Amino acid sequence: MLLDQIQSEVAQAQKARDQLKVDTLRFLLGAIFNFQIEKGRDYVATDNDVLNVISKQVKTHKESIEMFGKANRQDLVDRETAELKILQIYLPAQLSEEEVKNKINEIKSQNLSADFGTLMKLAMADLKGKADGGLISKLIRDI
Repeated sequence: MLLDQIQSEVAQAQKARDQLKVDTLRFLLGAIFNFQIEKGRDYVATDNDVLNVISKQVKTHKESIEMFGKANRQDLVDRETAELKILQIYLPAQLSEEEVKNKINEIKSQNLSADFGTLMKLAMADLKGKADGGLISKLIRDI
């Protein structure tokens, strides 16, 4: 299970004295545990739940990198970028823009009368974790 893998890697990072990885993964574990608490006392996060939490963390780091870049805070950009790289290890490989476009065209051909909202829902379900939602939205609008 992905949660167990992350917990194991925290211990490995502690032994290796990799403080950045320890901090990043502990913060991620905190977010996962908060998610479990929101779901209920005995809820155990599935791999899909963990991937959703990681995706949210990745999105937050990307936004932070952009904001720190605008504020000319290169030290913070560097740290956020390093943390982002650690988090992205746990996500499935991202599809290229061309692959996403092909998948959207396939979905569109199977649902000719579908509106934007329906296509977006179908595409997000099919491409969840494999492509950025903003890219998916942009490509659906362009079709």
